[in-house]
Amino acid sequence: MLNTPDLSESGDENMTTTPTAVESKHADEIAARAAKQVYHLGATTVYSHPQDPRFAYTLYVPEGIEDPDRQIDLVVSLHGSTRSMEIYRNGFAEFGRWNDCVILSPLFPVGVLGDSNGEGYKHLIEGDIRYDQILLDMVANVGAKYKRDFDTFALFGYSGGGQFTHRFCYLHPERLWAASIGAPGSVTLLDADKDWWVGVRGIEARFGKAIDHDALRKVPVHMVVGDADLETWEITHRVGGRHYMPGANDAGRTRPERLATLKASFEAAGIDVRFDLLPNVPHMGLKVMPAAQDFFAQVLKKKRRAMP
Repeated sequence: MLNTPDLSESGDENMTTTPTAVESKHADEIAARAAKQVYHLGATTVYSHPQDPRFAYTLYVPEGIEDPDRQIDLVVSLHGSTRSMEIYRNGFAEFGRWNDCVILSPLFPVGVLGDSNGEGYKHLIEGDIRYDQILLDMVANVGAKYKRDFDTFALFGYSGGGQFTHRFCYLHPERLWAASIGAPGSVTLLDADKDWWVGVRGIEARFGKAIDHDALRKVPVHMVVGDADLETWEITHRVGGRHYMPGANDAGRTRPERLATLKASFEAAGIDVRFDLLPNVPHMGLKVMPAAQDFFAQVLKKKRRAMP
């Protein structure tokens, strides 16, 4: 049996277990580095939105953010109806790593007004909530946190996020360096002869801002959908539905048809569109992300090349 000395009454100050100042400082540095990896760099935790904690976001932050002389851009990757925000962040993480981009993935929950409505964010407005402004505030918060000025950003949205994305383009084209619109179930055409949301008539009265067509024409626009994305049960508007209005189904029966109609509407307004119809791809956001990332990479290369 080992004889362990009893130090409780030895009075020998050299036998103390209290860490030295140097050891404490080293432990603090290790803890700070660990916290940075979890909360500041790479795939971060989930943050509540300071201006409205009903909403949240998560990030991927490349290590290059710590170099103040390094060009870092922002990409927003927005979920669809399933609200799988971490999938949309993780799906763009490698893009962010290799292209020096912060990835911001918001969470817009179902039923924030207590009525189980899952469609609000897709239409940008729900009661007194302006989802476009919430996103802009999130962008400003992230910029302030990392001491970056994200005056413009790229926006990718799939399914319900695709609805949000093209409508956001109408209101804030000056904030976008690119937009990728993925498989929206419903589309708002650039048609001033049809009321919002089927068309854009009344948009200024509803949102307090008219469409800046000149700014919109400057936004590089990508549209993407799988040719096997043919289910219609979720996207067919029926009389009595929350968002039914005359013309609600006129853009087409399926998502590919509706996105093609949106493309034609953009092009009629003088907006160039890259359209990707992906073979054998059903309604799966992960399957279309590579096409969006390829588009963003091309735009980003031109954007950075043009910088002084």
